[in-house]
Parts: sequence; C-alpha cells; structure tokens
Amino acid sequence: MNEIKQILQKNFLIDDKYTVKFFIKKGSSAETYRVKGKDDKLYFLKLFNYTLLHHSAFDAAGNLLETELLKNIRHPNIVSYKDSGELIHENRKYVFSVSDFIVGETLAQQMARKPVSLWYDVKQFMLHVLQGLDYLHNLQHPVIHNAITPENIMLDLSDNDFTQAKIIDFGYARLFHQSVKVYNREGLNLNYVASECISAGAFSPQSDLFSAGAVMYHLLFGMPPWYSDISKFRSERENTEKIILEAREKPLAFPNVADRIVDFDDSILDILGKALQQNTENRFQSAQQFIQALNGEMEIVSVNIPAKERENSPVKPTQKKGKGFAAIAGMQQLKDRLKNDVIDVIENPEEYKRHNLGLPNGMLLYGPPGCGKTFFAERFAEEAGYYFIKVVSSDIASIYIHGTQEKIGKLFKEAREKAPTILYFDELDAMTPKREHAHNQSQSGEVNEFLSQLDNIGESGVFVIGSTNKPNLIDEAVLRAGRLEKWFYIPPPDFEARKAMFELYLKDRPLDFGIDYERLATLTENYVSSDIKLLIDEASRKTIRDKAKRISMETLEFIIKNQKPTISLTELNKYEEIRKET
Repeated sequence: MNEIKQILQKNFLIDDKYTVKFFIKKGSSAETYRVKGKDDKLYFLKLFNYTLLHHSAFDAAGNLLETELLKNIRHPNIVSYKDSGELIHENRKYVFSVSDFIVGETLAQQMARKPVSLWYDVKQFMLHVLQGLDYLHNLQHPVIHNAITPENIMLDLSDNDFTQAKIIDFGYARLFHQSVKVYNREGLNLNYVASECISAGAFSPQSDLFSAGAVMYHLLFGMPPWYSDISKFRSERENTEKIILEAREKPLAFPNVADRIVDFDDSILDILGKALQQNTENRFQSAQQFIQALNGEMEIVSVNIPAKERENSPVKPTQKKGKGFAAIAGMQQLKDRLKNDVIDVIENPEEYKRHNLGLPNGMLLYGPPGCGKTFFAERFAEEAGYYFIKVVSSDIASIYIHGTQEKIGKLFKEAREKAPTILYFDELDAMTPKREHAHNQSQSGEVNEFLSQLDNIGESGVFVIGSTNKPNLIDEAVLRAGRLEKWFYIPPPDFEARKAMFELYLKDRPLDFGIDYERLATLTENYVSSDIKLLIDEASRKTIRDKAKRISMETLEFIIKNQKPTISLTELNKYEEIRKET
C-alpha cells in the first residue's frame, strides 16, 4: 500500500500559533490535521493548496468561500470556526482554516466499526443534521452544504450523556443565490447527491434534504439508496453519472431490516420515500418539515411504495428464525418456567384439550425498565416459532372517536390471519389503564375492545404478551384468569447474563489485554441491561477523550465506580414484593 505523503510534519509550527500533532486525512485539494494552539487546546486545521482549488471555491473578493461562510455560522450542530490565514511552505502558497476540535469520530467511521441498531439513534443523528440544515437554509443569505454524507457528519462524544452530530467540511458549500455555474461536483460521492445536482448543477435546500435522506437510508439499510459500485468508473466521470441516474429510474428498494433495527416500522419508509423523491416538488420543502415527520407531527404517504405492498395493519409482522432462549445468557430459572408453563402448552395443544384445558391466551412480563422485556418477548417468539408483532401505544393511537378501537380490532384480526402469532404489547399500562381512572368514555371503550378481542384468542393460534414497568396501573380485568393470567418477573440480569453482556458489547471494540469479564459481572450486581450498555459506551468515550488506543480494565472499573445503577434498591424491592404476591 502506498503511504500518503502529507505536506506538514509533526510539530510543524503554523503562523506561530498552531503546532501540528497528527495528520488526519487527505482530500483532492486539502489536508486535515489535529493541531494544538498556544492556549494548549486542540483544534482541527484544514490546509488548502491554492493551485488545486476549483475556481468556484473563491468569492468575488478572492477569499476562500468555505472560510468566509464558516466565519458567520454559529450552531450547535455545525462545526465552529476559530481562525484562518495563509502559509508559505516550500515555495508553495497555502491557505488554512482552523475549527474547534471535536472529540469523537465521523458517522462513516462509526458505521464501519459497528452498524447502528436502534431506530432511536438513527432518528437522533438525523434530527441533529436537519437542525443544522434548517439553520443554514434560513440564514439571511441561505447556505447549501452540497455534501451531506456520513464522512461529513461528526459525532461529538465530549459530553458523557449526549452524542451530538455535527455537520463538517464546507468545501462544496455555496450560497443559494449563486449561479449553478459555481456548483462543483468533482470529488463528491454521487451516491448521496440529488439527481438535479448531477444533471444540471441545480443545488437548493431540497437537494441537501435529498442527501440527508440518503444518509438516513444508509444508516438503516447499510448502503446508500439505488447503490451503484462506481469505483471502477472514477476516471470516467460522465460514465459514473450516467450509471447513477439510470439506477434512479428504478423503484426505490426497501430491504428488510426488522432483525437489525430495533423499533423499525413502515412509517419510516414513508419518510424515506418522500425525502428521496426525484422531483424536488414532491420532497420535503424544508428541513423543518423533515423534522416534523421524524417526530410524528405530520403524516406522510410516500408514492414510492406500491399500495399492494402496504399492510392495513398499524404494524407489520415478521417471522424470526433466531436462537430463541439460547440467545439469552443466564436467567435459566425464568427460561425453564416459560418453557414449562407456556411453550409446552402451545406445542402440545391436543394433550391439554384431552384434559379439557383451554389454550392460554397470554402472559404479562413485568419488571424495572431496561431489563430486556422486549428482548425476552422476541426470543420467546423464536423459541415457539411464531410470527411476532410488536405494538406500542402510538401504533394504535388515533385522533378520531372510536379510531383506536377500530385499530385494535384490525390488529387482532391480522394476528389471527397470520397465526400462529405472538402479539406483543409494549407498555401495556398505557393502552389498558384502569377504567375507573380513564379520562374519557373513549378510553374505557378502548379497554373494553381489548378485553373483547382477548377472550379465547388462544384458540385462534394467537398468544398475547404484555409488558409493563407498572403492573399496578393495568385494568384488573386484563389480568384475570383466562386472559393475561400468567405473570413473569423480568429481573435485572443475573451474574451469567451480565458477564455475557459485557462480552457481547465489548467484542467489536478495541480492547486492551486483561479484561476480566467475571469481575465486571461481580461489580455490576443490580445493574439492568441498559445500564451495562451505557457503561461500555461511557468507557469508549473516556478512552477517546484520554487519547488511549484501547479500552482498558482500569477504565471500565473507573466508569462502574462512578456510574451507579439507574434503578434503586428500593425500587427493585417493590418489584420483589409484587412478585411474592403473584
């Protein structure tokens, strides 16, 4: 492999202000370095080679446009300008721009290291990017970034409790009022570029939103939309553009991600379909509209998804072929009880009918938040070999009178048609609250509809699972005999489960020698599953901040010592009391 030759070497002093500490990357006309200022703070420094810059990179006064734009931009989701100047080095003239150092990695680097698996994380990253674009597009002189890609989104990990996505690299940015003649696509990854930019250089807020949609698609499906391997055509730009534009004449494909992305639902496809429209008039007309769609504040119906592929149900079932209970480390007593009390009954219905025993209708999983109730339900479906339909309260919510009742009826109807089916209701207390506490008649009607559908549902090959952190808030009729009569407490993970979680969450991260998984499990008694994931994320962030190369046992122990469990012992004792009563 050819070593990249950088212009500036380590400890080179720039303008008597900045000392080069580390070479980061090389682009077509610029190089990026990590430097230390006289104030002992770290910064990013971008060094531009005048002779390699496109003519459109300069404004009318001959100033570097990227620097001039950044001077006037201040937003938490956009890289912050610090300084700029010129440099003469080895008889060549350079211009440099300095921005605040961001502790973290690019979105592209994170995706390469570990694909995003939570819709919540995808949504948060996109909201940050769109908030930055909303700011740029609404400046007095609107700025179009023109290069929204995973490489140009930085994840700031400096805050232990919050990852902030920031837009970086304004090398292709232009003012909206500028002529299309100044648009430069040389060096851009065209898989993320809107079609009108490729064919006519017609950049606009809608073209930035297309690129944002392409990034969101990549986060979800592991590749850009209409992906084409264009690496072999890089020397033939015209050929590359033709291939990409031809690919976009085909319908947009939506691969199945139900097994990879938690909480994924079809409404996300509607949002993507609108963001990636070829006609700019059919796209989101502003970043604010895109944000509202992600937050569920506006309904989107995408023309990209054929009607025949849509389901009338509020959610789409999937049949998972996984490891079942084998995927759950520890918790053997709970797994055995579920197997004996529920799965054996489902698998041997004739034996139970012979004893005049009806098939069970369902069960309730309860326990502290973050203990993996949804994970247990999904593994249960795999163990039983059933279709799995997950429902949250927002799936069946409706602004219309009796609308929620209709959705509940439709949901159970589909579950019967897809039988054998596991119908899983997350946060059941929000859907079936005690009727004496109902705020209106409609809410009582919704609980009544649920009860009506639940009666004898087991005979239709449907098994209902409800989960809750607050079992005492659920209407008593839901939990009586013949309905969700079996209660199973999902406690914090036991020793073996904690040990396995540390092994799982750490396996794809850079690790130092000497990680003692048994000690980690011993130190984290009463930590719930989400606590353990947070501990490891915090250890990664501290490792990055400390500029260490690998996560050490010392770092993990430090984080555990300073990060207490999110569920108090008092709260856990309350759940134990409930368990004793059931």
